[in-house]
Amino acid sequence: MHSEQIIPASVKVLVAGGFGVGKTTLVGSVSEIPPLSTEELLTEASSGVDDLAGVEGKTTTTVALDFGRITVSPRIVLYLFGTPGQDRFWFMWDELAYGAAGAIVLIDTRRLEASFAAIDFFERRRIPFVVAVNHFEGSYDYEADEVRKALAINDSIPVVACDARKKDSSKLALIKLLEHAMSRLPAAEPKVS
Repeated sequence: MHSEQIIPASVKVLVAGGFGVGKTTLVGSVSEIPPLSTEELLTEASSGVDDLAGVEGKTTTTVALDFGRITVSPRIVLYLFGTPGQDRFWFMWDELAYGAAGAIVLIDTRRLEASFAAIDFFERRRIPFVVAVNHFEGSYDYEADEVRKALAINDSIPVVACDARKKDSSKLALIKLLEHAMSRLPAAEPKVS
């Protein structure tokens, strides 16, 4: 008996958002492989270039991307790409977004303004995305409708609570994204025999 080898379909997902919102942490918490990370120490050269307001204790930054993988089933593998958050690395986003099924836009409610550019990026390109509200010490828990209104996003965009440090929480954000992206696919035509 000849067994057929299954070649899994790959699905590219972005984890995006502003500087210091937890993108590297989310990719690391959920990846089944040790994540590839391009974290580098913040240096004096970035002083005055990178806005550390609200993340004064941050000592590292992603300078290219984060990469992780999740095998959903023998037929589906998710490849996670975490984007850099600083404005000076935004030139990479178009390349990273190419072929993406969707994105998680991770936000910090203490610094909502850091989220606007990422949301605008995906809206303009019509790439499906969900907003994941990352939990930080000292942040207030807002209702999804409050977050949606503050970000001026459409009611059709899912808003989910997330703790990027926790695998199960990060997985739920990914599931919500995949459900949202799949709901936007055109309905399949029935096969005629």
